[in-house]
Amino acid sequence: MENTKVGNYRWTICSLVFFATTINYLDRQVISLLKPQLEKEFNWSESDYSNIVIAFTLAYALGMLGVGRVIDKIGTKLGYAFSLILWSIAAMLHALATSTFSFVAYRALLGVSESGNFPAAIKTVAEWFPKKERALATGIFNSGTNIGAIIAPIVVPWIAINYSWQMAFIATGAVGLVWLIFWFTMYEIPAKHKKLSQAEYDYILSDNKEEEVVDGKEEEPKISWLKLLTFKQTWAFIMGKFLTDGIWWFFLFWLPAFLIAEYGLVGMQVSFPIVVVYTMTCFGSILGGWLPLWFVKSKGWTIVRARKTSMFIYALFPLMVIFSQQAGSYNMWYAVIIIGIAASAHQAWSANIFTTVSDMFPKSSIGSVIGMGGMAGGFGGMAVAKTAGLLFDHYKALGQIETGYYIMFLVCGTAYLIAWFIMFRMLVPNMTPIKNI
Repeated sequence: MENTKVGNYRWTICSLVFFATTINYLDRQVISLLKPQLEKEFNWSESDYSNIVIAFTLAYALGMLGVGRVIDKIGTKLGYAFSLILWSIAAMLHALATSTFSFVAYRALLGVSESGNFPAAIKTVAEWFPKKERALATGIFNSGTNIGAIIAPIVVPWIAINYSWQMAFIATGAVGLVWLIFWFTMYEIPAKHKKLSQAEYDYILSDNKEEEVVDGKEEEPKISWLKLLTFKQTWAFIMGKFLTDGIWWFFLFWLPAFLIAEYGLVGMQVSFPIVVVYTMTCFGSILGGWLPLWFVKSKGWTIVRARKTSMFIYALFPLMVIFSQQAGSYNMWYAVIIIGIAASAHQAWSANIFTTVSDMFPKSSIGSVIGMGGMAGGFGGMAVAKTAGLLFDHYKALGQIETGYYIMFLVCGTAYLIAWFIMFRMLVPNMTPIKNI
């Protein structure tokens, strides 16, 4: 087997990124699971909650723009560690909140600090994997978002019921500090890593020799933000993230509220359906990364054809969510399964849209481009959150909250096909790599 000959240490690095991403999503989902308790204690309206979500997404968006550039400059090892320390502290600070404004402030701090995860993760994958394996590696670490979302509904309500909502924030936030021990012990760039065999090092660079790190040092970013914005490749990623990131965040932050509003679930009853949804998305994330690799190896397709075809397939599945409420009127589990399929498709899409950056850009600019797209995704998430809050307040006042959810599911279902068309028909039909700038 190829991997047996060259070694597998790169997958150990992938596992570190997977656990960091799990912690990232565990910390950010806590508030959605405590929403029923917190909205009673602090007298939140749906708009109040949406404003708290917006505080997170705005800070996340702005943070993405700056942190991607910082990680390109200082490297993944220090950049990732610094980000995780800050977001762990921010998560624990939620326990000190005494008002709605306090939650807005702490969510903003969490958002700006959590923004470092994906620029650092994608840059790590670009450093440690050949192009043909990057979507699979991204799909694997990106499944950490689902594991975090699975662990949260099991652990958070239990801690809140048996201890307090404050302890739920403290306990989940502290987990990240443990990860740092493994990161500093096990991570280094390939050119400097003592446990990496020469065979595996050569394999990592096998289809991207021009990206080799010189003299064991990471490249300094050579392309300015303004220059990056002149490329259609940059705008393809920006538009794809803007149109689809908010859909995932809608599922993440409003799925518990939807189950409570539509089916009257209380307490721990909401946990199992959420676990089912995010268990499904684990498979979507990994299969989403595997499919283009299968097209390349089994069909002999180019990476470009495999990536575009796979993403088109993933864009079709979210259409099902438009009919989730109608199906759920017969049985709640029909709605849960359909939402799970749509969320799984998002994760498959996500594994590949991130990889389009390393397909088209040199390593020295990956963090910057990921940051730009992440900022755009944050603004898309803000638009979705604000729209959801206004819709739900309006229709709740009319006693028709289900209409608000139907409109949002219509948006969720169609966003990916629109994004695919803009990316691969209008902007980068050939996904031409940027070189020699």
